[in-house]
Amino acid sequence: MDFFTEQLKEAEFNHELILKMKEKLIDLLFKYKSAFETDKEPLGAIIGHEVDIILNVEKPYPPLWRRPAYPASPGAQEALEVHIKELMNVGLLRKVGHNELVEVATPVIITWNNGKSTMANFIKAMAALKGFNQNVLTDNAKKLLRLIVHCAIFEYLRMPFGIKNAPSRYQRMMNTKFPQELSEGWRIINIDDIIVFSETWDNHPSRLERVLQKMVQLGHRQKQSSRSTIERNAPNQKRNAIISGISGYYRKHIKDFAKIAKSLYKLCDQQTVYEMTEDRVKAYEELKHSLTNAPFILMPDWKLPFKFYLDSCGEGLGSALHQTQIIND
Repeated sequence: MDFFTEQLKEAEFNHELILKMKEKLIDLLFKYKSAFETDKEPLGAIIGHEVDIILNVEKPYPPLWRRPAYPASPGAQEALEVHIKELMNVGLLRKVGHNELVEVATPVIITWNNGKSTMANFIKAMAALKGFNQNVLTDNAKKLLRLIVHCAIFEYLRMPFGIKNAPSRYQRMMNTKFPQELSEGWRIINIDDIIVFSETWDNHPSRLERVLQKMVQLGHRQKQSSRSTIERNAPNQKRNAIISGISGYYRKHIKDFAKIAKSLYKLCDQQTVYEMTEDRVKAYEELKHSLTNAPFILMPDWKLPFKFYLDSCGEGLGSALHQTQIIND
């Protein structure tokens, strides 16, 4: 029994799916299992989209580009070695040989959060490991993305998160690979999140197969831990403040907003004891539904203009991209 079969045993399907639907999904997953990660190959290698870095500075590069490693305590050194080993195991880093010329090297710092260590250069790359980290780098780009620590010099083999325009480049690449699916309005791509949806079951398997087939051709691998259902998180004080704040910004678009949000706004008062009653949970879900469903949220029309709204103060910054569309009922 292979790794994929073992992982499939732990797959979670929506409880509303009947047996025939589950069998169809399992058949599709087996047919295109090369579109998913394995224990030996956690990362894919996207074909035909190598990432290069072109500089407007000619050699020899400035001395500041070849810095020594930062001093680190024994504990920090040990933590760095653990993180580097993890990234090497998934094929994201390699150790640079002693006989290789190194013209660019960036020192790495270790940070601590609640007693846990993270490498400042790597933490976001780990979070998006299955996304744009699957873009292969050219040999030239690898030499410009080298990191230096107390024990050695390492270079990225895949596109990391920290370089300028990495997310936008990956997003554009994915959009160009799925133009038809995006134009038909049943697929959404948001960096490393891929959503396929259908109004009925009849055309859902064929849509899913189209996507998986292209992912195999592209060399892109998906997480095996992906689920067909979304777990709802219970609203806590922070989530309530977020929903209350953003919904208030769009209150004129939400019918009976003041009536719905009244009980939630009371919880924003520090003197009020935080308690999510049944009525407050209902109000929270109603506001969330209003913010995330049509006609409030629609797929963007790239032929129409956009408006960029910015709201800032001394303690924070927020923005939103708006577009006005005419809905034909």
